[in-house]
Amino acid sequence: MFSFLRSGGLLMIPIGFCAVAVTFIVFERFFYFFNMKKKQQNFLSRLSSYIAAHRFEDALQLCDSVGTPASRVVHKALECRNMPEAHIKAAVSAEIELVIPDLEHLLTPLGTIANISTLLGLLGTVTGNIQAFGVLGAGGSMGNPAVLAGAIAEALVTTASGLAVSIPAVIFHNYFVSRVNRRIGEIEALSTSVVLQLCGRPPVGV
Repeated sequence: MFSFLRSGGLLMIPIGFCAVAVTFIVFERFFYFFNMKKKQQNFLSRLSSYIAAHRFEDALQLCDSVGTPASRVVHKALECRNMPEAHIKAAVSAEIELVIPDLEHLLTPLGTIANISTLLGLLGTVTGNIQAFGVLGAGGSMGNPAVLAGAIAEALVTTASGLAVSIPAVIFHNYFVSRVNRRIGEIEALSTSVVLQLCGRPPVGV
């Protein structure tokens, strides 16, 4: 395995770093969303009961203890509960914009790595082919078979390695983007329900 990777040349080093970065980001994001789901167990039912009973301090403490993007948005709505409805909605919208970067954390680097690893593989293909043609040009019709095989191996190994990193990175990037979009929709629905409840109107289902 080591000899296979070594045959890819120096470009295998940045491709290897890309592979490590993708692995770290994927595990970090899975842990983040799993931990967020775990923290929010029973959050909605407890929150609704606190607001219905006008136990706003308990609701604020609950939001602080949960510490998720959704609870932060609800916390802002509760802090502004004595303001006009339009002001509450504006404050909630601003808070949603502030929590979105937490949901999207590391997704931009993941997408960037997906593109870079593909380009690194393509670069390896080009450099390997340049070496192969150089061997052919310097050694007549066939050149040195060992050197020629090494150049071709570098081209193929870097291409395969770049794609092996890029394809999972693209898949996981799209997956996490879809999860972020779902969470944003859930937060918007929850915040709307809370605002309606604070304004004395029936909350919508979330």
